[in-house]
Amino acid sequence: MMTMPPLLPHYARDPDGTQPPLDSPAYVSTALRHPKEPLVPLQQGLTEVTGPLLGPGRVGELDHDLTRQGSGEPLGQRIIVSGRLRDGDGRPVPDALVEVWQANAAGRYRHTVDHWAAPLDPNFTGAGRALTDAQGRYTFTTVKPGAYPWGNHDNAWRPAHIHFSVFGRSFTQRLITQMYFPDDPLSAFDPIFNSIPDERARQRMVSRFSIERTVAEWALGFEFDIVLRGRDATPFEDPVERR
Repeated sequence: MMTMPPLLPHYARDPDGTQPPLDSPAYVSTALRHPKEPLVPLQQGLTEVTGPLLGPGRVGELDHDLTRQGSGEPLGQRIIVSGRLRDGDGRPVPDALVEVWQANAAGRYRHTVDHWAAPLDPNFTGAGRALTDAQGRYTFTTVKPGAYPWGNHDNAWRPAHIHFSVFGRSFTQRLITQMYFPDDPLSAFDPIFNSIPDERARQRMVSRFSIERTVAEWALGFEFDIVLRGRDATPFEDPVERR
């Protein structure tokens, strides 16, 4: 008796202009990073789709709160970032692993290759993780990151931003994006932000200030929804077709 191969997921490309091109000349390092040959799609096997599983046991009690990971509180403006993870049909995506990483309030990462003259904060790791709940909602408590120079061109500064990584059911299902803050004057000069061709798609990377999420005398609130697919998809860093 012939057995049928497992039905594996296949995703259509997002509309043109939603995702950045692999080669963005204004973002200088893409000239060295982007593929020079046609991409070869690799069919996923059952192993890539089913494991390893990402469950609650991989998230610690304080992983979502970047202000409580040291022996004291980090410096900077405390903020609460929350939002919903949704699929292309608007349905919430529960139990998804969401990771963030960012610079500290002075604009410096805790990373060995970050040498610019801004202080490190001993009480700030700049990294966190959380699982979405049944409504697809996540929440992080952190500090607002600072801007920093990055050498892409003369007087180049990256606007304040937080990196987001969203995992599916396994490590091979991962999307990465960046969240920006409203009314940041540096966004107009940032080649990474402006590598998204469609203006409306770019604005989907900008968070919304929320007075409802703001906690009186404690933290400002920002909302940032992530849409995985479809017309309202959030721009991601890897726009190649996923099979």
